Amino acid sequence: MNTVYACIDGLAPTPAVVDAGAWASRRLNAPLALLHALERPAPMPPVGDYSGVIGMGAQDVLLAQLSELDEERHKIALESARHMLENAQRRVDAESVPSLQLLMRHGELIDTLLELEPQARLIVMGEHYRAAGPRKLHLDHRVEGVIRTVKRPVLVIPTGQFVSPAEFVVAFDGSETARRAVEAVARSPLLQGLPGLIATAGEPTATVTRQLEEAQHKLQSAGFTVGTQVVPGQPEEALPALLQSRGNTLLVLGAYGHSRVRQFIVGSTTTTLLRLCSVPVLVLR
Repeated sequence: MNTVYACIDGLAPTPAVVDAGAWASRRLNAPLALLHALERPAPMPPVGDYSGVIGMGAQDVLLAQLSELDEERHKIALESARHMLENAQRRVDAESVPSLQLLMRHGELIDTLLELEPQARLIVMGEHYRAAGPRKLHLDHRVEGVIRTVKRPVLVIPTGQFVSPAEFVVAFDGSETARRAVEAVARSPLLQGLPGLIATAGEPTATVTRQLEEAQHKLQSAGFTVGTQVVPGQPEEALPALLQSRGNTLLVLGAYGHSRVRQFIVGSTTTTLLRLCSVPVLVLR
């Protein structure tokens, strides 16, 4: 359980995912694997039995042409994947990582990651959106599926240039999941040396204050310099606004649960902080 897997597909987030994978590899002193899952292409449309109309010979020719086309598509996909991995390798070559491996696997990404899960320390992915309006975007099902299925930390990188975070913010709601996320941060070297903030949305009640102080003490005991903040309002509005005001930061959150924060983070409608925040998001299981 030591490899950082950076999942690349050649789409817009790929350069940022490669850079983030190299950053995480150095921080964790762990091997980096650039992974591309060559997913099965959409099936060719079925060809009915038109031999009585176009003739048996013409039907056979059509089927042969479709088979050749399918084989050609597969060859093109393989060649494209090789070029993509080679370009990603060249991008990392200028970086100092403990070791680098190129992986191309056939099959669905989630199945591939489940197979590699025992060796994985961190999975790095790019976000992909569907629909048009910036307030109506839904997270790509692959990102959500990986977060729900694979029991390893997932670092989701927004499209654009990746810049090494200058600090981190933990989205905290006092739940068991949130406390486990704080403990995971305390144990890992990934964010060591970066200043941190533990933030919760809502009202600064005595219980909230006590829970924040306990989480703060946990990280301080692990050598972190960390503050706390209660942000008024609902999580879906308050936390993205807080992150935007702080600039070059990374958001840490725990996945799943039934609190306001965690329902919003990974909800059934996928309208989550992952789609509202323009910073890298580290999701901890």
